[in-house]
Amino acid sequence: MTGEQVALAETVRNSGGSGLGRTASVSSAIAAALMTADPQAKVMATRGIARDWRLGRLSFTFARSMPVRPARPAEPVLLPPAQMPRRGKGGSERNRIAMWHSLAHIEYVAIDLALDMAGRFGAAMGEEFVSDFLSVAADEAMHFALLDRKLRLMGSHYGALPAHSGLWETAERTAHDVAARLAIVPMVLEARGLDVTPPMIARVRSQGDENGARILTRILDDEIRHVGFGTKHFVARCRDERISPQKRWKSLLKTYFRGGLKGPFNDSARLAAGLSQDFYAGLAS
Repeated sequence: MTGEQVALAETVRNSGGSGLGRTASVSSAIAAALMTADPQAKVMATRGIARDWRLGRLSFTFARSMPVRPARPAEPVLLPPAQMPRRGKGGSERNRIAMWHSLAHIEYVAIDLALDMAGRFGAAMGEEFVSDFLSVAADEAMHFALLDRKLRLMGSHYGALPAHSGLWETAERTAHDVAARLAIVPMVLEARGLDVTPPMIARVRSQGDENGARILTRILDDEIRHVGFGTKHFVARCRDERISPQKRWKSLLKTYFRGGLKGPFNDSARLAAGLSQDFYAGLAS
C-alpha cells in the first residue's frame, strides 16, 4: 500500500468503517481527496466521499479552502499541448493503447474537476449542487478505474505515456466564478464528449473490441447526466440574476474558452442534457 492508502485506511478504522466520521465537513473531505495523488487511492477516497455524503455522514460546512492545484502522481509526465506526441489514427495496438491512455487521463482530471466544483462553490450553491457534483466525481472515478483496468489488460497502465498538461487550466481560469466554471467544464468540455464518443464507439466496435465499446457507452450515458447537471445549475443561476442563459453562456465562452467550438454536434444527446441548439448554433469554428 502507498502512504496515502495507509493514511486513508487509518481514517476508515478511526471512524468506525464509514470512511469519514459524522462530524467531518464535506469541504475537508473533498480537499483531502484533491490532495491525494495516487490514482487508486483517489478513486477510493472519491467514491467514499460520495457515499458518506449521500448517507449523511458529512456536514454541509466549508471551512476548508480548496487547493489551487490538486496533487498529481509522478506519472504520467505532463506535457504542454504542443509537445504531445501525435497519435496515429490507425488500428495498431500502440495507437489503441494511446487512445485509452488519453481517455484515462481525461477521466482522472475529471475526478478533480468535479470534486473542486463541489468544494469550491458548494457553500454558495447549496446542498443539491454538492450532491450533483459529488455524484459526478464518483462516476468519473468509476470511469477512470474501468479505463485503467482496460489499459492493464492490454499490457499497459495509466502513467505509461505522457499526458496533456492543459486540462486543469480551465479550472484555474474560472476559480472565481461558478457561472464561468459551469459554462466551460460541463457545457463545453464534457458536452464535446457527447459529440465525439458515438463515432469512437463505432470505431472500437468495428475493431472487434466489444468490451471497449461497452465502457465507452457507459461513459457516454453518464456524461449526458453530467452535462445535464451543469446546464441545470447554470440556467438556474442565470435566472436568479435575471440574465438570458444563452447570452450569458456565449459571453463566458468568449472570455474563458480558448478556441472555438468544434462540430459536428450530437444534438440529440445535448438536448437530452438540456443543452439546446439555441446555446451553440452558429458557433462552430
